[in-house]
Amino acid sequence: MCRLLGYLGSAIQLDNLLYKPDHSLIAQSYQPREMTAGLLNADGFGVGWYHPQKDENPYVYKNILPIWSDVNLPHLSRYVESSCVLAYVRSATPPLAVDLSNCQPFTHENLLFIHNGFIHNFRQTLYRPIRNLLDDYAYQLITGTTDSEHIFALVISELRKSPNLSLEKALINALTQLTQLAKSHHVYFSANIIISNGKQLVASRYSNRAPTPTLYWLQDDLLYPDAVIIASEPLFEGNWKNCRERTVISVSHQLTSQIPTIKIFEI
Repeated sequence: MCRLLGYLGSAIQLDNLLYKPDHSLIAQSYQPREMTAGLLNADGFGVGWYHPQKDENPYVYKNILPIWSDVNLPHLSRYVESSCVLAYVRSATPPLAVDLSNCQPFTHENLLFIHNGFIHNFRQTLYRPIRNLLDDYAYQLITGTTDSEHIFALVISELRKSPNLSLEKALINALTQLTQLAKSHHVYFSANIIISNGKQLVASRYSNRAPTPTLYWLQDDLLYPDAVIIASEPLFEGNWKNCRERTVISVSHQLTSQIPTIKIFEI
């Protein structure tokens, strides 16, 4: 299991998300409180952010080192400011390799994608069935070996079928397809996901049977006003809400309010 973090709101220095909270993503890498599998998240990490004044496509920094071992990240995170951030620490599912091609966030054009969960015995079960659902374009985007990247390819394939499809609907469609495949192959999977296009966060807390990994959200906190944070574990004491199982959450800015609004979809 991995740990996820998503932020949408006023521009903020990355270190205010990664380092300063009491139970920051750094702390969750070596002392997670709510993981259902594994003890550490030491198999790499990644941070993705948007700077829309320069480019609509995201910027990413990844490393296969544990996040606490990267000597450059503290300096980078004090320099970079963004209003939309995704971050992730990895606990690799055996026997998947620890290399950069398997390290998240995954990107495509203006999209960032992170995933906590797994498909049981992925290589022996849903590896080929998922690939059979992809169009040629999405198929060729896959460079690593993880179930996570294959799920992202499913989302991309859904978006390509209908250019006007919303991000939340594309994710719901991908999860529905996964559920059907898992049922026919008698496989357990879990898919806590955060995906963004720089203007919106869409997140899922989902599995086809219990237990479902934890996911929380927080809106307009005193420490982080005009913002929504989504995380695998609360970063600090506050009015965190538990995401309901089998739901997709959509967070976006409205023209009438500085505070991002939240919509919840049942799957």
